[in-house]
Amino acid sequence: MSDFVSSGWSLFVAAATVLGLVLCLVLLIIASRRKAMAEDNSTGHVWDEDIRELNNPLPRWWMVLFVLTVVFAGLYLALYPGLGSFGGTLGWSSADQYQAEQAEARKAMQVIYARFDGQAVEAMARDPQAQGIGERLFANNCATCHGSDAKGSKGFPNLTDNDWLYGGSGDTIVETITKGREGTMPPMAAAVGNGDDVRHLANYVLSLSGSPHNSVAAALGKSKFSACAACHGMNGKGNPALGAPDLTDKVWLHGWGETAIIAMINNGKHSHMPEHGSRLSPEQIRVLAAYVWGLSHERP
Repeated sequence: MSDFVSSGWSLFVAAATVLGLVLCLVLLIIASRRKAMAEDNSTGHVWDEDIRELNNPLPRWWMVLFVLTVVFAGLYLALYPGLGSFGGTLGWSSADQYQAEQAEARKAMQVIYARFDGQAVEAMARDPQAQGIGERLFANNCATCHGSDAKGSKGFPNLTDNDWLYGGSGDTIVETITKGREGTMPPMAAAVGNGDDVRHLANYVLSLSGSPHNSVAAALGKSKFSACAACHGMNGKGNPALGAPDLTDKVWLHGWGETAIIAMINNGKHSHMPEHGSRLSPEQIRVLAAYVWGLSHERP
């Protein structure tokens, strides 16, 4: 109920719930009353000439079960959340139960992760047990975006190529997994100039990595790169502190070619990697970081 701005909605839900239970009992009372209709104890309705609807009373077992159901519902609503914002007399909540189960699970896992205490991330990358645990953590938490082979796709970094937007040290990977990342490139077309200027700049960016490009357009676009140098550097090698990619290494996260680069300059791009610090324990994150670090480094 926290999404509603007024307590009136809470009262409305509680009143509707209680009224629904009361109406169930009223309906039972009405249905249990027998009325004399026809002399043969039928309702007077006849189908297919000889099928008659009898006016028999409700089965006693059905009535008892119906009443017990309503009573159970009332007791449940008194003990647990269900009546609007009323939390129930037991004080139970799904959030508290989840936190308790997570704490219990982490306590049980401490025995497993204890052997990795004090080890550097890079050292754990050479531990077979740590890699086995890290692989399962990766499959459950990272493979959805980066792929089961960690090679990523358009918009999702390849974790096996040793190209790191924010740096590839073990501690940096731990920070990335824990806090997540927000990468933003603003639209730059207004700072660059007209459509031809944007095309020239796109070709200059292609030339930085030796990719196929229009050399005449690239020469015209070189002076326009000053608008990009604040993040990518005058030499285009990027800035890990900002997450600005290296434009000289032929790694294209959001698409390659003149058309893709023009779209990036015109529209900008916002990338989001969610934080995992609230889902995984610090010990799990370090083991996962070791597995990720090992993907781009030779392991014995």
